[in-house]
Parts: sequence; C-alpha cells; structure tokens
Amino acid sequence: MSAPSRNKRKTLIGSVARRMGDKSVKVIVPFRTPHARYQKVVNRQTVVHAHDEKNEAKIGDKVEVMETRPISRLKRWRVVRVVEAAQTAIAQAISEEDVAQTVPTKLAPASAPAAAPVPEPAPSA
Repeated sequence: MSAPSRNKRKTLIGSVARRMGDKSVKVIVPFRTPHARYQKVVNRQTVVHAHDEKNEAKIGDKVEVMETRPISRLKRWRVVRVVEAAQTAIAQAISEEDVAQTVPTKLAPASAPAAAPVPEPAPSA
C-alpha cells in the first residue's frame, strides 16, 4: 500500500510584529471584510504566534506561515519562508571627532562661515 498523503495545510502571508524569545515570532495577517450592517469595508488583522526554526525572520519582514501541530501553548503555525525582507538602515560606527566636526557646541562653534555683522541704525536727533 502507498503511504497516506498529508492534507493541504493553510498558509498565510503577514508581517513580523515582534520577536519573542528564541525561535518565536508574532505575525500580523491583515485582511479586509465588509461590516455586517453598513457594508463598509473594514480593515482587520489576525495575530498569529509562529515557530521560526532558523531564527531568520526579523521585525518588519513579510513572511509566509503554515498551519502545523501545536508546538507550545500559543504556537500553532511555523514560518515557511521570508517573502520580503524589511527595509532597514545600515548602521555605521562614527567617532567622537566626526561628531565634534559636524555638531556645534558652546565651546567649539560650527565651522560654517559667520554671517556679516548687522549695521546699527543711525541715532535720530
């Protein structure tokens, strides 16, 4: 006999809202639904706790999660892949000398040229 095939599991795409401990992420899955009475489209969201085995998802990443067996008290989903990485700024280390050259202080004025002195008005007699 052939081995029984697994049933098709649900998959959702959402963004990582928070990293919780080791190998755990909180994923927010947005969806739109009409209001029951007024039929206006309302934005809603589902919060899913997911297992990230490789610790590859960062805050802001768009990830695909798949339904799985219960892993812990809240985790019923696992991260399949990172669909789109979050746009983050690249941090660069700067020295105190660099900051001192660009930021004016009371002791060392900025290296920008000083404005021309304003002439005083002539006294009226």
